[in-house]
Amino acid sequence: MDTESRVGVVVVSAGRGTRMGTRESKQYLLLQNKPIIIHTLEVFERMPLVEEIVLVTGADDIDRCSAWIAEYGLRKVLKVIPGGRERQESVYKGLMEIGTEWVMVHDGVRPFVEPEHVLACCRQAQLSGAAVLAVKVKDTIKQVSESGIIEATPDRRSLWAIHTPQAFRLSELKKAHELAEADGFTGTDDSMLVERMGVSVAVVEGSYTNIKITTPEDLAYASFMLQHKGEKNT
Repeated sequence: MDTESRVGVVVVSAGRGTRMGTRESKQYLLLQNKPIIIHTLEVFERMPLVEEIVLVTGADDIDRCSAWIAEYGLRKVLKVIPGGRERQESVYKGLMEIGTEWVMVHDGVRPFVEPEHVLACCRQAQLSGAAVLAVKVKDTIKQVSESGIIEATPDRRSLWAIHTPQAFRLSELKKAHELAEADGFTGTDDSMLVERMGVSVAVVEGSYTNIKITTPEDLAYASFMLQHKGEKNT
């Protein structure tokens, strides 16, 4: 891969979600005796496309994450840094440690993203400027008022559920974060910040198996997926 196409990855793993109902943070729970975050990092470690990885985690978790990275031989994880108060701040801190022209941002609790979809997302970003993985919405979506009354039913054919990774030119994503910070704006994902600058973001179709593990049900499904994957490889 030429120099201009080098890609870095910021893996965001600093959250303390409560929906899992466990004392341990979800990204450090075990799947087949391996922390979820390590499963996620291994996807990018194995990809020739990826040159460097920065893991953003909680300040109290840096030592154990660093120990796992050494234990599992993840040579592309160049830095493990503490995150901020919110995800947006954590991403920006990760971006400041990336040295490649292009960057992908990925959730630490999405360990099942397919390498071919990661590659497709990155290639699309390099063609059009920015891209995100997503899947078409299956269910009918209703817009509901605060009082619980349906106000509108958007056309399902135009709706997509946005996943990660999301891929951008590093300089552009940094600028988007800095403008958002200056304006006091908090987005729900990184593409939202880039969209505010008038940049078009392409959607690349991914897989419904690229789940974000946030609840006990997700964890049970993740265990099933790993077992099934192992059976297919035997």
